[in-house]
Parts: sequence; C-alpha cells; structure tokens
Amino acid sequence: MDTSAPPAYRRILLKLSGEALMGEQKFGIDPEVAAQIARDVAGVRRLGVEVALVIGGGNIFRGVAASARGMDRATADYMGMLATCINALALQDALEHEGVVTRTLTAIEMRAVAEPFIRRRAVRHLEKGRVVIFAAGTGNPYFTTDTAAALRAMEIRADVIFKATKVDGIYTADPVKHPDAERFDRITYLQVLEKGLQVMDATAISLCMDNHMPIVVFNLRTPGNLERAVRGESVGSLVMAG
Repeated sequence: MDTSAPPAYRRILLKLSGEALMGEQKFGIDPEVAAQIARDVAGVRRLGVEVALVIGGGNIFRGVAASARGMDRATADYMGMLATCINALALQDALEHEGVVTRTLTAIEMRAVAEPFIRRRAVRHLEKGRVVIFAAGTGNPYFTTDTAAALRAMEIRADVIFKATKVDGIYTADPVKHPDAERFDRITYLQVLEKGLQVMDATAISLCMDNHMPIVVFNLRTPGNLERAVRGESVGSLVMAG
C-alpha cells in the first residue's frame, strides 16, 4: 500500500451485506468480523475521509426468502429492515471501541436507539467527522439495501459507493463455483444490467447510472483493502459510465 498517496475520495458510502458480519458462522454477528470492519473504517477516517455506511440484514432475517415461503412481502421486508438496525447498532459499538464517533440514522423511527434519518442532519454529522450508519433501508418494503445505498449516496453527495463482498471484484460467474470465470477491472452500468451480473440489484444500478455514481466492488475480507481503495489503488472492479 502506498501510504504517501492522498485519498482519492472526500466522502464515501460503504455498502455492507448483513452476511459480511457473520464471518464463518451460519447466523448472527461475529464480533471479530465487526471489529475488523471497524478497524478498517477507523483507518480511513484517520485519512480525513468522510464515511457513511449502509448495512443489510441477511445474517438475521431476509425478507425476500420469507416472502417466498408464504409470508406477506411487506411484513417480511419490514422485519428485514429491523434486522439491519440490529446490525447497525453492533457496528456502531465496534466503531466506538475504535474511538470513532458514530451516529446511527434509521429510516424507521426508533428514537430510543437511533436518530431518525434527516438528510441535512446526516450531512452535518459527516462534516463534523462522525461516521454515519444508515439503517432500515429506505424505510419502504420492496426496496433492497442495495437501492438504499444508492439512494443515500446521492442524498449525501458521496463521491463513490464501495460495495464490500467476499471476492475481489466482479466476475462473469461466481468464481468460487466457476474457477474459469472472467474478472472485470472496469465495466459499464449497461453491461452489468445486460449481463445480469449480481453486483447490485437493477434498481440500484439504474439509480447510479442516472446520477453518474461510480461503484467499486472489492473484497472486504482482506485487511487494509478499504484504505487501498480509498487511496485510489486498483483493489477491485469499477462500475462507471462507458
């Protein structure tokens, strides 16, 4: 890592899946994984980069899966949103153990544990150097946390979305199951949609395309990767206009 390189971005949004917090477990939150993520975010904050996070809830409850088994989709999605709040509080605690001042803002009001999402307040927190965690998705059923990440990135005027995954970029197929899968260093929004690549859902990709928001897909499991990406090093795949 080139530690002399200045940050390439001023304000970033980091999208984490709920599964990212599981580690090697089959369910729930691995405190060691949360601590590692917190260390990476703390390192980026020390560079002066403003950081916002959106986290999913799939490690606790996945609304789409529940609705496929017969549960009302809106009810299942609201349960998924509550799961993201649990993850957000766990991540907030891990960050504060690293000495990072953090605020959780939620799209579903629960004033006893988090602030309600207000765009100007979120931006003010970022300007004051606080890490902001956006919980409860968009607050609406039928929208994923990918779409929430795209929406929040536009609202806070982030420079980039970092999509954290278990692999080192975007491939034509799952590289774990298909070792011959081709990796993309750069790819356009339209190519992602046309090829049906599982980067983010189509709504999120379209929103990013319409607003020229670049997406960097990288492997979160490699310590220091987030800082490398923030410094502009090539650590994953870049999605942008052609």
